[in-house]
Amino acid sequence: MTRAPASAAGGPAPATAVRPAGLWNIANILTMVRLLLVPGFVLLMMHNGGYDPAWRSFAWAAFAVAMITDLFDGHLARMYNLVTDFGKIADPIADKAIMGAALICLSVLDDLPWWVTGVILFREVGITLMRFWVIRHGVIPASRGGKMKTLAQGVAVGMYILALTGPLATARFWVMAVAVALTVLTGLDYVKQAIEMRRAGRGSAR
Repeated sequence: MTRAPASAAGGPAPATAVRPAGLWNIANILTMVRLLLVPGFVLLMMHNGGYDPAWRSFAWAAFAVAMITDLFDGHLARMYNLVTDFGKIADPIADKAIMGAALICLSVLDDLPWWVTGVILFREVGITLMRFWVIRHGVIPASRGGKMKTLAQGVAVGMYILALTGPLATARFWVMAVAVALTVLTGLDYVKQAIEMRRAGRGSAR
């Protein structure tokens, strides 16, 4: 008599092994595209002295594509189980690289004060390093304020990249002011969470 499989006999079905995601998946490819856009963006932004409206529009398009891919690659990785070690490292680097390149270019061209660039970059790099500092105690999730910060930064920087005049040029100042305020406030909130998480982790280890 042939033995029926356990699942057919009413027993538990054998567990199916989850195949690890390969390097060349859609999420990682989007991250790579974002990394490749950084030098292209800088060349477009600084072409012809950095003040040509047409080239600034091309630079804005490259920046917009980078921001859009940032919205999708992490979501796709989590939804389709495409999380890889490369993605964990490259994704935050790509995020900081395109934003940092845009801010530095704007400050070099005297379109944006250096202190604004310094505050934003200090916060972004500092929070990224802090996440690694507490990673063995837990993961600090992205808060609603953090997501609003990212949106405000993207809109503000995008408006500064474009050669705007009149009311729009005035409006971008206030959008950037909101972005800087959210950058500082959310940064302080993440620091508080990290300290509490590290203390809790030490307490449980004792």
